[in-house]
Amino acid sequence: MEDLFMFKAVFRDARLWYRIVDALASLIDEGTIKASEEGVRLRAMDPSKIAMIDFEMPRDAFDEYECDGEVMLGLNFDEVKKVVKRGSAKEKVQLEVPPGSARLKIIFKGKATRSFSIPLIDIEYEELPTPSLSFNVKATAMADIFEEALKDVELVSDYVKLEGRSNAIVVKGQSDRGEVETTLTTETGALLELEVKEEAIASYSLEYLMDMITANKAAEVVTLEFSSGMPLSLTFPIPGGGTIRYYLAPRLEE
Repeated sequence: MEDLFMFKAVFRDARLWYRIVDALASLIDEGTIKASEEGVRLRAMDPSKIAMIDFEMPRDAFDEYECDGEVMLGLNFDEVKKVVKRGSAKEKVQLEVPPGSARLKIIFKGKATRSFSIPLIDIEYEELPTPSLSFNVKATAMADIFEEALKDVELVSDYVKLEGRSNAIVVKGQSDRGEVETTLTTETGALLELEVKEEAIASYSLEYLMDMITANKAAEVVTLEFSSGMPLSLTFPIPGGGTIRYYLAPRLEE
C-alpha cells in the first residue's frame, strides 16, 4: 500500500535546494510556502517592509511531486536552513507532510538515507499582490560580476547608485571614504541583454542588496529592472525551473 501525503516533493540536488533556502532566509526569518497542484510559491515582505521576495517553483522542476489541494507550510527558515545544509549535490532531497501532521519531514537520499523532522509553525497567511510596476531599464547580468561590483561599493558606501545608460549599467558608490564605479556592458560579456526605454538613476540599500545577491549561488545570471527613483527588481532563474525574485524600495535622496 502506497503512503499518502498532503504534500510530497523530491528535488534532484540537495545542495542546490540548500542554496535556494539560503536565498529565502537572507530576507525573512519566517514565512509560509503555499503548495498547490501547480507547484510551490512564497511571497513575503521583510520585517521592515522595505523589500519583498517572490519565489516560485513549478511541479515540473521536481523529480516527484504530490499535493492534495492547497497546503500551507509555515516555516522558520533558519531552522530549515540548518537541516538542508547537511545535504550534498550527490543526494536527492525529499520534503513531505503526511495527512494530519504538523511537521515537515526532510529526507536526504544518497548512499545512505537520512531523515529529519521539524515542526511547522502557525503563521497568519497574507496573499500579497504582485507589485504593479513598469521599468525603463532591464538588464540581464552575470550574477557573479554584479556581486563583485556590489562588494566594491561596500568599501566606500552603505548605498548603491545604479545608472541605466543606453549602452551600459553603471554601479556606483560614493561617500567621504571615497568613490567607486563599475561599468557593465554587453560588449565585455558582463551583460547578456540590455533594454533601455529611458535612461534612469536610482539608489538602493547595499545591506539589502548584499543579502539578495546570495541567490547567485543558485543562479548564474540575474535580471535587474528599475526606473529613476522607483523600486528595483532582481530576478534569479533557477536551473531546471523556478525563480527567486526580489523587490527593493529605493533610497530617497536627501
